[in-house]
Amino acid sequence: MGRFGRTIVTAALAVAVVTGTAGWASGDAQQAVTGPPPGTAAWRADPGYGRELPDPAGASPREVARFFAGLDEDARRGLMRAHPLVVGNLDGAPLPLRYEANRLAVLATGEARYASLAAPGRRILAFDPRGRGQVAEVFGDLERAAHVAVVVPGSDNDAETHDAPRAPATGPAGMARALWAAAGGAGGDTAVVAWTGYTTPVGVGLDAAGGRLAEAGAVRLARFTAGLDAVGTPDPVLLCHSYGSVVCGLAARHTDARDLVVLGSPGTRAATAAGLGTKARVWAARGPSDWIADVPNVEVAGLGHGADPTSPAFGARRVPASDVVGHTGYFRPGTRSLAALAAIVRGEVR
Repeated sequence: MGRFGRTIVTAALAVAVVTGTAGWASGDAQQAVTGPPPGTAAWRADPGYGRELPDPAGASPREVARFFAGLDEDARRGLMRAHPLVVGNLDGAPLPLRYEANRLAVLATGEARYASLAAPGRRILAFDPRGRGQVAEVFGDLERAAHVAVVVPGSDNDAETHDAPRAPATGPAGMARALWAAAGGAGGDTAVVAWTGYTTPVGVGLDAAGGRLAEAGAVRLARFTAGLDAVGTPDPVLLCHSYGSVVCGLAARHTDARDLVVLGSPGTRAATAAGLGTKARVWAARGPSDWIADVPNVEVAGLGHGADPTSPAFGARRVPASDVVGHTGYFRPGTRSLAALAAIVRGEVR
């Protein structure tokens, strides 16, 4: 087959991704939520106890951390009460302050669909009610953790469905909770963040086949990890499921991740692990019954996400996944995959 013929075949496969063959379904176009959090205008106008407040749109997380380090506790809490949506989403702000700010922000929405996020004991590290809503939740003690993991989910996840009832150990909170338990739980030194911090595709149509939402999400993920670094947490392990692996692939070179793990991935928009431009160790897994295997690993005219990360040519380390069932079973308790993921997070695999 000549070059023209191969191009036609590749294009046809890309169209198949979008039109519902190979296990994919239609989806609704989403508008990515970007920019500084709600309430930024009021924050900028605040006299700030005689000090200029860091601009949520331009200040780096380290600049934010230095600003809060220079305030006493009364000033910190005053800003938090006056501007909960800003402080709760301000990467680099003290972690306990963000937890409390987001509890207040959730309560202030008055929306029943978010009420559970304000329950006692929950550590909500980010909450943005715009669009379908975004949220990040911490399992474990992030301030004192020796090991940190961030779970980046794929399509059909938002603030409302973040911890919605579904099959065990699936969904962002379910995956993170299962990983935290496998890594030691309350008696261990690991913290896991469920990061539903970007606008995910709905269904698996044009949005899921394209990179537009992943590009916007990658910017947010890179800033989020910079915020963790600014408050002194260890370099994280990124565990990226399905479309979340596209986000992680685009963000990889802009994070300080120690390990990057892609699970049930349609591709990372890189031809090889080296092409991700990261110093992190790169891992990949795909279960034997995961329908993602039927999605063509192509990228043409902006559709498709490129090479299969589990192929030998890609160059990623393999995560055992022979007992994973379906597309969302990678974190199910008792599986070899979950045990391997916990060992990677704990730094036990060299």
